This record gives sequence, C-alpha cells and structure tokens, in this order.
Amino acid sequence: MTTAIRLRHAYLDHPAPLAFAHRGGAADGLENTAAAFRRAVGLGYRYLETDVHTTSDGRLVAFHDPTLDRVTDSRGAIAQLPWRAVRGARVGGREPLPLFEDLLEEFPEARWNVDLKAESALEPLLDLLRRTHAWDRVCVGSFSEARVARAQRLAGDRMASSLGTRGVAGLRMRSYGRGAVPLDRLLGAAVRRSAVCVQVPERYTGIPVVDALFLRAAHAVGMQVHVWTVNDADRMNTLLDLGVDGIMTDHIETLRTVLTERGSWVL
Repeated sequence: MTTAIRLRHAYLDHPAPLAFAHRGGAADGLENTAAAFRRAVGLGYRYLETDVHTTSDGRLVAFHDPTLDRVTDSRGAIAQLPWRAVRGARVGGREPLPLFEDLLEEFPEARWNVDLKAESALEPLLDLLRRTHAWDRVCVGSFSEARVARAQRLAGDRMASSLGTRGVAGLRMRSYGRGAVPLDRLLGAAVRRSAVCVQVPERYTGIPVVDALFLRAAHAVGMQVHVWTVNDADRMNTLLDLGVDGIMTDHIETLRTVLTERGSWVL
C-alpha cells in the first residue's frame, strides 16, 4: 500500500499510485508526439511525461534528444535549427514534433512531468506556464540540481519540481540514518521548498535506489516517490507492493492492466 502523505502541491491531487505515460508511451516508436499522447489519454492516462528543448528561435519543443538524428527522418541539433526546419522532421517517418504549448492546449485535463533537458529551455518554459496559468498541471525536473533551483527562484512556490541528483543522493544518505544535516542544507533551500516528489530509477549502475528505507525517508519529508522507466509487469507489481507512489512506463497498456488488476486504476 502507498503511504498517505500530506499533499504538497495541486499537481499531485490524484489518487496514488500515479501512472505516467513515459514520452507518451515510447514502446511503439512514436515517442513525444501528439499521436502518442492522444493514445495515452485515450487509454485513460492523466499523467504524461515529456522533455523540452528550444529551437534557435526560442520555440519550446517536446523532444527527448538534443538532436533529431535518432528517431526522426532529419538530422541536426535542435538548438541550432529554427522552428521552420524542426517542424518538418517526422518521428518514425510520419509524426511531427509538437510544441509543448500545443500539447498543453490539446490536452487540458492532463498533467505533465517535464524534464528540462537544456538551460535554454528554462525561461521559455516558465514564461509558458505564466501565460497559460498551468502551474498546477506541470512538475519540472532535471538531472541538474542547479537548473531546478534556478527555476524555483524564478517561479516561486507555485512551481512543483522533483529532486535532482544531489537531492536524491542526500535523501539516500538520510535513509541510511545519516540525516543530521538539515534538509535545507542537504538539498538546497530553493529545491527543498519546491520539491514535491523524487523521481528515480529502481537501480542505478547496479546499485538499488528504491527500497523500503528510501521510501520511508522520502515520505517522512512529504515527498512522493515515482520510479522510471518500468516496463515489466512483475517489476511493476513488486514496486507497488513496496509502496511507490507512481510508475513511469513506455508500455502503457501493461501498466494499465497491472493497476486495473490491483483495483488501482483511477480515471
């Protein structure tokens, strides 16, 4: 069972465990496209995960990689191309790259977990959230603790965020009973205020990250634990039995089936 913790931000105002469609459900090869997100929403997903980069003319694109090369029929670094060039690329040879603003508009009921992949995307993302009043619909994360902290300083407490690598490491230390350092010093005061969740892999370089101790430490400071990217039904069940608060998956039908069988699929 998931531990009940105090709701720290409206972004998490949904019964746990949360089901995240990672890149919209990347298993079919059409990751981070409007078509993928439509499919996920059609299956009942309320939480969608994506990444953002900016083009050379400042447009905020939902895309994982810094270049177009891996999954599209075009080539080049997004940051060095104008939107008119990027918009012509096709994921899987058929689906265009979406602007994040268009996704917010098309899916008004969805909540978004957004990975800030580049420093250049930070201010355009915050500007978009201000203009669209979408603070309750977006959680901002990044491997860069400094990037999340800067976003928090600019946005204030209305922004939800997940911990960066430094914060996760600090929480892992606390879980082992090494928690004498105040959290504001351990995690950074700005990040501590805005962080509502910890988003981590089950293991990192072979070392377990998510276990009962880690969950207890996170819940003790009011943070949910979301695990990425879990595509196997047995691993999903094991993590849910452990008490994680959310799972991100490429295999969106599998996670829906697991949660339905457990009586935890909530539309």
